This record gives sequence, C-alpha cells and structure tokens, in this order.
Amino acid sequence: MAVNLSKGEKVSLEKAGAGGLSKVALGLSWGMRQQKGFFGTKQVEVDLDASCLLFAGKEAVDYVWFQNLATQDGSVRHSGDDRSGGGGEDADNEVITVDLSKLPAQVDSLIFTVNSFLNDSFEGIPNARCRLIDAAGNRELARFELSLDGGKHTGMVMAKLYREGGAWHLQAIGEKGTGRTFNDMMPMIGRFL
Repeated sequence: MAVNLSKGEKVSLEKAGAGGLSKVALGLSWGMRQQKGFFGTKQVEVDLDASCLLFAGKEAVDYVWFQNLATQDGSVRHSGDDRSGGGGEDADNEVITVDLSKLPAQVDSLIFTVNSFLNDSFEGIPNARCRLIDAAGNRELARFELSLDGGKHTGMVMAKLYREGGAWHLQAIGEKGTGRTFNDMMPMIGRFL
C-alpha cells in the first residue's frame, strides 16, 4: 500500500513496508497542456525534467539528469528525456533508478527535482505526480501528487531520500522555485541538506 505524501511530510521506508530495500525508482509523469485556440482546444507538449542530485553532507557528489543519464559508478540511472508529456495514468514519463546498495558510502542524501526546460510555468499541467517504487518488487511505496494547477513556478524541489540510523527515509519537500534546470535552484536546494 502506497503512502500519499503531502508537502513537508517524512516517512521511513522501513515502516512503509520497504524493509531491506535495495533498489528504488522515482517515476515522474505529467500530461499535455490544453491550449485554447481560434479553432478549438489542442494539446501542447510539455518538457518537464526529473533530476537526482547526490550529496555527502552539504557537498554535491554527482548529478543525474537529461544531460548525464548515469552516475560515474552507475548506482543512479535516468531513463532518458521525455520532451512532450502525455501517456497513461500509470505510465511514467521519466524514471530515475537508484541502486541503494551501490551508492558510495559517503552519500547520505539524494534530492529529486523537476524543472520546466522551456521555462513554461507549471500552471495547467494535468496529472503531474511523483512516485517512489521498490524497483526490485515493482511495488509503489509512496506517492506525491504535485499540485501544479495555478502555479507560476518553473521548478520544484520534490523530495529527499536520506540515510539516517542505517535506514532510508523519504521527505516530501514540494518547494516551488524557478529555473530551467536544477542548477538554477541550487541555493534553494542547499536549504534541505
């Protein structure tokens, strides 16, 4: 049973039924924007990008995003850039897979972000959500519904996966920001380390 997360909420993945977790995936999905025109309504492609930043304390160790699809050691991998959106309700447009057992020992937190590469606001993007999956058992552990309607922001620090007391925990952040990539939001990201 997945845990629905709201902004600021924390959950132990052990308590969410993910004891012995070895591989997780973060799935991001969104629909196309509806745009009214002279001849009616049409669907417009949306280019959102998921990124994962690896930290040892407050120091960035590596980044995974559409321009770097895997960490140097291969512990974190990105499925590739989706530049349009759409797809089914259960389909993920972009997936970042993390092999927790292969992460360098000094990595104690991972920050996941979403950005609008074309600098379009998130306003009116339907069905946007993020979910954490036990990739070994293909089971959803946690879901974070992105309340993007009405938001003039172009970026979001979505979630933090962190190691504490030998166990992995998830914190839903949901902090709105601006920027075409995670680089533009680094000052804001630093507040969550």
